[in-house]
Amino acid sequence: MARLLCLCLWLCLSAQAVAANLITAPDASPQAQTTAAWFREEPVLEALRGQVVLAQRSQVAALLPPRVRAAWQDWSQTLPAARPEAYALFSKDNWLIIAGDDDRGLMFGMGHVLRKVEQGRVRGLPLYVAPDKAIRAHQIGYRFKNNSYDAFTLAMFERHLRDLIVFGTNGLQWIAPISDDAAESPLFPAPPLDTLIGVSRLAQRYGVDFHLYYPQMMADYGDPVQRAVELKRFEALVRATPHISSLFIPGGDPGHTPPDILFPLIRDEAAILRRYHPKATVWVSAQGFDKAQYERFYALMAQENPWLTGVFVGPQSRDAVSVQRVRIPARYKVLFYPDIAHTLHAQFPVPGFDAAFALTEGREPINPQPQAQSHIYRHFAGDFEGFVTYSEGVTDDVNKMLWVGLGIDSAQTPGTMAADYGRYFLGDARFGAVLEGLERNWRGPVRANQNIARMQAALKGLPRRDNWRYDMLAYRALYDAYVQRRVVAETQREEKAYKALSKNNFQAARSALSTPDDTDTQALRTEIHALAGRLYTAIGLQLSVRLYGASNWERGANLDRLEVSLNDRVWLTRQMDEIEALPEPNRADRLAALLRRDAPPPGGFYDDLGDPQASPHLVRGTDWATDPQRMAGAIESIADRTPDDGWRLAWITYAEALYETPLELRYEGLDRSRTYRLKIVYAGEDYALPLTLIANDTTTLHAARARRSNPETVELDLPPEVTAQGHLSLKWFRTEGLGGSGRGRQVAQVWLYPR
Repeated sequence: MARLLCLCLWLCLSAQAVAANLITAPDASPQAQTTAAWFREEPVLEALRGQVVLAQRSQVAALLPPRVRAAWQDWSQTLPAARPEAYALFSKDNWLIIAGDDDRGLMFGMGHVLRKVEQGRVRGLPLYVAPDKAIRAHQIGYRFKNNSYDAFTLAMFERHLRDLIVFGTNGLQWIAPISDDAAESPLFPAPPLDTLIGVSRLAQRYGVDFHLYYPQMMADYGDPVQRAVELKRFEALVRATPHISSLFIPGGDPGHTPPDILFPLIRDEAAILRRYHPKATVWVSAQGFDKAQYERFYALMAQENPWLTGVFVGPQSRDAVSVQRVRIPARYKVLFYPDIAHTLHAQFPVPGFDAAFALTEGREPINPQPQAQSHIYRHFAGDFEGFVTYSEGVTDDVNKMLWVGLGIDSAQTPGTMAADYGRYFLGDARFGAVLEGLERNWRGPVRANQNIARMQAALKGLPRRDNWRYDMLAYRALYDAYVQRRVVAETQREEKAYKALSKNNFQAARSALSTPDDTDTQALRTEIHALAGRLYTAIGLQLSVRLYGASNWERGANLDRLEVSLNDRVWLTRQMDEIEALPEPNRADRLAALLRRDAPPPGGFYDDLGDPQASPHLVRGTDWATDPQRMAGAIESIADRTPDDGWRLAWITYAEALYETPLELRYEGLDRSRTYRLKIVYAGEDYALPLTLIANDTTTLHAARARRSNPETVELDLPPEVTAQGHLSLKWFRTEGLGGSGRGRQVAQVWLYPR
């Protein structure tokens, strides 16, 4: 009789499954029901063959026919005991089983299927996946500063949350509407607090964490009045928020509260938080602290702080995550807060990022980096127990999925995850090769990069999608090709101008510099503009300040840099104007000096420190593979200027080093019988610090001095003894012990030549 009842039950379920193609447990939890309802909305479900079981591991056997049940039980008995968020996938005959060790595991198992289905099948089964990292979250800032989120509606945030969950995200970190930003954005579809509350409820509905990122922004928390105002404001926010899993408070970036004041403040905020959210965890960072503040931070961490869960380590941290893990007691957890959005002036600068890309595509472009981001994850993974990725919108969409994918299964390769991205979002795994190819577009000098044309052709060879992610890839591919064409053309124009000047033909030089772009380049520009409009309409991506309301050009608005000069046209034109205005006897000498430009006198040396191809004496230190943050190596970067401001490219690009790492030039083969003169151009960002220059670790060539103009040229004669041995080391230092970003040491050009 029991067997007959089981058979009848199975027949009923089977009949139901044929209609719906999905079988769930009768006693499924509300979250599991949410997962099942979501799964039924996915087009992929229609492509799967046979029956699909979606249930917790303990519920699966009762939902299967005898033959499938026996096979499932034989295999599932080999699995370890249930683990948080783990899932198992199994197939037999026409049955696909998605089994979660808990409700989250069930959801991530479904996500695995969604991103792996191809021609109605999920290959590589059976398998069991237990997440490598317990916290796999992504930060969202609903604020004017970022490049897209301030245009998101609640429905768009729900879709974005689903996409992140499919790849393994188990939480969102939300920047409180109290940060280093404008209180409102003209693009907001709803007030900041309403949106925060709405997304908090979405996280609760899907069963993922909602982390509140709450910077301490008042001027002085040592002032009891300001402290009281802060605590009252904080309580109002956490009381209004329906679901908070944890509180993240940065020491800086933004904020500037010293540790001895910060810790008691967080302690009191933790107490307030737990009145409304009793299980919430609390995290602090040492971002922005100087050396003395770091030592005090470690001393406070060594004390008993029962209200504190752990530390997160992000940009503007003097001590790397590995150092902090060693110095922080093991009772505290350590999370990573990696910057996955930025290419320069950033935690992980793109190595060898061509100046033409830096000037045009900028600091926050569309930046798929499967190889680089996978390497960064693996390089630091041993020192953190989870992560919250930091970004400013959708331009780093690929990198988000990579990080959470690795966090759930670090055995995945960059190529596998890129293919998953293409398969799930664009309906074709071959788009993964485009993601990897776009990353290669940024390797080495842009002029010689043949991969750029290949990627343009590869994208054209794939089916076009009516999809904002497709448009983002197309925008990047076309932008790369456009920049390459312009770099080649503008270099040729400048070379023709100098050739004309060598013949004293100023008119021909001006004509060469003003040659318009060819029709193919103009057509690319038109297509890029069209894609930018589509992206704004579809996902709120603000690729222009004027057209789409971006907060600043460097916040992803690189449409505004499409036509920036990529040669010294403006500077050179001004030089010609000045020369032509001189009396005839003086013009020849000035023109000769212009034609020589950067060439050193006989026996001399020259370095353009921002150009990897023209800085042979720069000591680069560690390589990128062993030091992706460049904490102990030289970094090439660019200033907050363009050639259209009258700056030369050689001034805009510069080299720098972080914190106490010196910036060094090293020379060999000097003439021991001669004395030398040094000429330096200090140029770069407006953010600059006093620098000290020391020769051979013994002789101070100039003490700490602030840059007096930008750019500034400094010349000095070297003492004979520093070159008497035929070699020379030059090292630039900034003041020891400072915090912040570690930047501010910027050297653009250096000449060393016999006197």
